Amino acid sequence: MTSQTPTLGQAIIAARKAKRISQKHLAAVVQKDDGGGSISPQYLNDIEHDRRSPTSDQLIREFAKALDVDENYLFVLAGKIPDEVRREARDPAAVAQAFSVFRRNLLK
Repeated sequence: MTSQTPTLGQAIIAARKAKRISQKHLAAVVQKDDGGGSISPQYLNDIEHDRRSPTSDQLIREFAKALDVDENYLFVLAGKIPDEVRREARDPAAVAQAFSVFRRNLLK
């Protein structure tokens, strides 16, 4: 049997269950990036079932903090490069080299 990389939603479910917290509790802890309070349990349910993706880097970081999961792992599962990294990606050759090293290390 081969192990597959989980989706972002599957990783969030697994981490949430490992911490023995409910969707309602996690939703109450994860704060929106606009300062408008916490996310809704329905939005969390949609993320966990891969019907929606977090809309911002800040939400991914909130999930990482609340679940004690490395944010870089969640960024990869979300298929997202953090905005601050993207802003610094000015040299195409340096970006290509860094990505090549990343891929090579991940595929070892």
